[in-house]
This record gives sequence, structure tokens and C-alpha cells, in this order.
Amino acid sequence: MSLHHLRTSLATVTATGLVAGLLLASSVPGAQAQAPDGPDLRPTKKVPTAIGTGGAVTTVDPEASAAGLKVLKAGGNAVDAAVAAAATLGVTEPYSAGIGGGGYFVYYNAKSGKVRTLDGRETAPSKMPQDAFVDPATGKPYPFTPDLVTSGVSVGTPGTLATWDKALANWGTWSLAEALAPATKVADRGFKVDATFRQQTLDNLERFSAFKDTKKLFLPRGDAPQVGSVFRNPELADTYRAIAAKGTKAFYRGPLARLMSDVVRKPRMTKNTTLPAPKGYLTPRDLRDYRVRSQKATRTSYRGHDVYGMAPSSSGGTTVGEALNILERYDLSAMTTEQALHHYLEASALAFADRGKYVGDPAFVDVPVKRLLDDTYAAERACSLNPAKAATKPVAAGDVTAYDGACPPAAGTGVTDADTENISTTNLTVADKWGNVVEYTLTIEQTGGSGITVPGHGFLLNNELTDFSTVYDAADPNRIQPGKRPRSSMSPTIVLKDGKPFLALGSPGGSTIITTVLQMLVNRIDLGMTIEEAIAAPRASQRNTASVTAEPAFIDAYGAALTALGHTLAPAGDAFTSAAEIGAATAIEFGPRKTMTAVAEPSRRGKGSAKVVDPR
Repeated sequence: MSLHHLRTSLATVTATGLVAGLLLASSVPGAQAQAPDGPDLRPTKKVPTAIGTGGAVTTVDPEASAAGLKVLKAGGNAVDAAVAAAATLGVTEPYSAGIGGGGYFVYYNAKSGKVRTLDGRETAPSKMPQDAFVDPATGKPYPFTPDLVTSGVSVGTPGTLATWDKALANWGTWSLAEALAPATKVADRGFKVDATFRQQTLDNLERFSAFKDTKKLFLPRGDAPQVGSVFRNPELADTYRAIAAKGTKAFYRGPLARLMSDVVRKPRMTKNTTLPAPKGYLTPRDLRDYRVRSQKATRTSYRGHDVYGMAPSSSGGTTVGEALNILERYDLSAMTTEQALHHYLEASALAFADRGKYVGDPAFVDVPVKRLLDDTYAAERACSLNPAKAATKPVAAGDVTAYDGACPPAAGTGVTDADTENISTTNLTVADKWGNVVEYTLTIEQTGGSGITVPGHGFLLNNELTDFSTVYDAADPNRIQPGKRPRSSMSPTIVLKDGKPFLALGSPGGSTIITTVLQMLVNRIDLGMTIEEAIAAPRASQRNTASVTAEPAFIDAYGAALTALGHTLAPAGDAFTSAAEIGAATAIEFGPRKTMTAVAEPSRRGKGSAKVVDPR
């Protein structure tokens, strides 16, 4: 028996005993009650900035941050705390993350000084055909919403639980059973519903009402949970307990694996729904054969900092890195804010053009990562950046097969890459007293995922396969292929300075994740903002499209000046929610004398929650 499995077995006894001693809540999934004033519920006050030593954790949710902090205080390391926080987000942020989804895990090891990553992205089922998104009745692609996003055909093989297990086995000190215990407690006793949770439920009212088990769990009385009530999920608690006792095989093999396959291949619909919910292709074998990828991080040098990100299948590391390499050719700190933002937007468009042409799952596509991150290539791409005027979008992709840094002839117009990534997802940042750091972005894709809840198990399945290009094109690096990971924009990022952690950051937000991380880096490194100011500053996102997606506050502050430079700004928002926000980031900055400044959003997505072990 390996040391990891021995540790897991021993810890299962401890964790099972701990959880068995917890006060159990209502046995009815989704049961609500008036929030009590007693000690059973943790305080739900969100404090978005915390400064101190001894370790830090920051997420969008106070319960998740509290779970991570509890692990740090009990002697666990950053990886242990990150898994505990992520598992708790699966309870309190079930529409954004959970064991029905996937994500990307970036880890800095203080002892070795190395950054390593795990690709826990969902995969396309092995029997998924290239025309899976085409309606056989019409011969045309299914409408993206509601048909495709609310379906079995959109469900990929989940990788989140395997990611937790792999991270703990590689770098953790706690077992999976121990790390799941705090989240199990929250699922049992419940958490206070806030305005964001209620609104997200209402945004999905039609979709959730279409599935029997989703309606039962999240709409128990035909309405979204009321603000201030207590939402309990004992079915998810039981699922976590089964995993704690039996390990990941309780999820990837046996009855639960067969059940997940069944509800994907034949969704259980309510009688009166009009949603078609196309059937999917997930099989028990897909679950049994799923593997997390261990891989090197991308690395980019930027003004004396080493910026490490996620390599493909994520496009985050290459796109953020390429944009930084372009921007490094300009002294943004000497510019006005409007001029610096103009350069940021233009560099982002150039990098997105290359993302669309070159980036996909490297197991299926030859992705030229080194060339995309080559400074000489960046110098050539920078030739297309006019400091005085915005280029007409979309701009053309560059040629990574032949470049020398000299300015080539002007390229023609480019192609806007189809953007089907949704704005949901969640992110967390953790650091421990030994100097280890975790940046982790996880998701079930859009808010509410596929809308399909696994019967009797309390979690939603992803609709991550909608990140593939809808129409199959043999030249498209993001085309549908069996077993393939769809391209992602998740961009968990760790920045070192002189070999030591300087900053860790990440965000949800679909394809705007890339620009959120990029803009925060520019804000902090170039524009001289504090990390608190960098995360709070109004955001805009240029993804090689005709217009710039911008928050209202950004348009108010910079719209006139950027319009004069040729940019067209459009207010943020999408087809699924009324939110006019971009991202919901978290970050930790590392200062002198082991001081950590942990920050979460001060207002976006209802504010976030940052905590430190020893507050200053």
C-alpha cells in the first residue's frame, strides 16, 4: 500500500468520525428555514481584504474561505486548504463549480521553487461524433440557447474530483477524506442564501424547472430560495461521505458513474417542459478512463517578473503571456491611463487572434506554445499596434511559422473566433505559512451548468462541451473530437519576482478571464495601483471583436478618450444574466516580512471573502 493510500485510509476513519458527529440538518434536499441566530451557521459577512501572516485564503464565498482558513490553522498546507475551499464552493456556489465540472490547478512549491499545474478539464465522451451539435431533424446546429446549453450533449466527463485527489497525492498533507469534511458539514447544516444565489436561481428558472431532480433541489416550492433562508443539501453531503469512505472510485466507477451516464444519455425531464434537452454520449467507461494531466506551466518574463500560467488545453497562459510580451515593448507607466488602456486593449486583440488560430487540446493539435511566447514573435506582432489609433477588428492572426521580429507587410482582416464560453465559474487563491501557493479556477461552465442534477446526489453536471466550436471544421484547433478537452480561457496565474512569490491571481468570466487577469497585471505592475485598487478598478475586455465589452464605470471614466482613439465600447452583459460586471477575481500579494494581502472583489458578484491566519 502506498503512503498516500495509507494516509487516505487512516484519514477516512478520522473524517468519517468527525462528520458523523455533526448536527444533521433537514433530510429534504434544498430544504429552507429562517436563518437561525444560533451558533450552527458561520457568519456570512464578507470582508474582501485581509492583511496578515501565517497563510491566507480568498474566494467569492465566506463559507469556502472559512473552510480553507480552518485547514491552514489546523496545520494543513495550501493544497489541503485549496481542496477544502473548492469542495465547499461546490456546496455554496453549486451553479458555478462542483464535482460535476472541471478546472485548472496551479501550484508553487516553496521548497523547490517550481511551479507545476494540473489540467482537470472535462473531456468529450469517446463516442461523441463530430456532428454532435447538429440537430438531425433539421441538419442545422442546435440553437445555442436554450437547446445546446441545457442538454446532455453538452456534458463532458468531469475532472474536478480527480484534480483534488491528484493535487493532494502530489503535494498535500491531508487525505481527500479530511479535506472534504468541512464542506460536508456545510452541506449538512446549510448556509444562508444571499441575493446572488437567489438571483442566479431565478436566472435559471426555466432551465431548472425542466429537470425533475434540479427542480426538486433548487426550486423545492416552485420558487428560488429566499434571501436569508437556509439552504441545505444533505444529498451532496452523503455523496461527499461516500467519496471520503471509498475514494474517487465512488464517483468514477460503480452505481454513481452509471447514473451520471444514464441522466446524460436520457435526461429526466418534467412533464410540462418545452425544452428539448438533446441527449448526450457520456458512458461509464468515459468516467472510468478519465485522467488528470500533470504539465509544465507557461512562463513569460514581464518587467522583472516571471509570470506562470496554464498551458493548453487552457488558452490562458499563452494568451496572457503573448499580450504581456507585446506590452513590454512600451513604457505604459509613462503614459496617461487612457493611453495605457488603449495599448492593453490592442495587445489583447492581437493575442486573441492567435488564440483562435492556434490553440486547442495539445493531445489533438500541435499548439506552438514556445513560438506564441517568443519575444521575437511579440516584436513582430507589436508592429500591428498603432499607439494613436485602434485597429479595425477583427485583426488577423500572425504567422508563427516564419517571423524575425521585423515588421511584415500589413495583414488583411482577421476572423472573430466564435465565443461560446459563459461568464460563470469560480476562482480561489491560497497561500500557507511555508510559502506554498495555489491558484485554482474551477467551473461547470455557465451558471447552472447543463441544468441536470444527478438524482439523489445533490450536484449539477457541466455543459463544458459548448466550449467546442459549434460547427465542425477540420482546420479549427477547437473542433469536436472524441476524448478531447475543449479550449478554455481559465487563467490561474502565479507571478514570481526574484524567484519568490509576488502575486497570485485568477478570475471567472468565460473568455473575459484572460483580459481580467491581464488588466489586473497591468494595473498593478504598470499603473502603480495597489492590489486592492487593481482588483476594484473598472474593467473592459477586447477579444478581437468589433466592440470592447466594458463595465459601465469603465465607460464613464474612459469612454470618451478611448472612443476618440477609435474604440467602440459596449456595456457588459449576456444572454443568461442581467449582470453588467466582468469577472469576480481573487488574489494574494506577498510583501516583506511574510506579509500577505489577500483580496477578493469589493462589490462584483456580491463581494468576496478574504481571510488570513494571523491578521495584522
